[in-house]
Amino acid sequence: MPGALLIGDAAGLLNVPKIKGTHQAMRSGMMAAEHIAAHGKPEGWDAKLRASVVMKELKKVRNFKPGFKKGRLFGLINSGWETIAAGLSPWTLKVSADYSSLQKLDVAEKPNRDYVERTLPPRDRLAGVYFAATEHDEDQPVHLRVSDTDICITTCATEYGNPCTRFCPAGVYEIVKDDNGPRLQINAANCVHCKTCDIKDPYQIIDWVTPEGGAGPNYQNL
Repeated sequence: MPGALLIGDAAGLLNVPKIKGTHQAMRSGMMAAEHIAAHGKPEGWDAKLRASVVMKELKKVRNFKPGFKKGRLFGLINSGWETIAAGLSPWTLKVSADYSSLQKLDVAEKPNRDYVERTLPPRDRLAGVYFAATEHDEDQPVHLRVSDTDICITTCATEYGNPCTRFCPAGVYEIVKDDNGPRLQINAANCVHCKTCDIKDPYQIIDWVTPEGGAGPNYQNL
């Protein structure tokens, strides 16, 4: 992207079956420094990274995680095969976008939870925000941008029942009813930066951007 280089975990360089990415972060960081020293600009970084030993290693494990999207049994069998074949499979498994898995209200079936005996109190989302120690200035610009809030109170409400009010772990999204009717209220100060809304929104109208001043959660005491 213009003016920036993506390295390490930000570039998705984790070796999934090994659950190891520190070495890739260090490699990519060193390569990025060499690239800037040689060229003075980020252009050409993507091609350099893809042609490096970093991508050579990741190509061998490219099919591990996508395999489990097709079920546990398929994932285990696929993992065994990929381990034996050392990533030399002539195919690359593809996955669909996460938001496409949401079912509309008229076709979704309510799960049967009668077999679960709940003895614990319900999850308190605001308590979770407290333990995450998230901090945002109350007057800073909202970093959760919704391109069309009318969809939230019309189409999304009737088709999906506003899933953002449920999948957000911090209660950031609320549908508030006042004298003018329902409206979307964004409690951006509660955001714990999980980016679920950006990924799971069925209409892809929510855009998570970096908040002003680097504010956000602090999990060190969780």
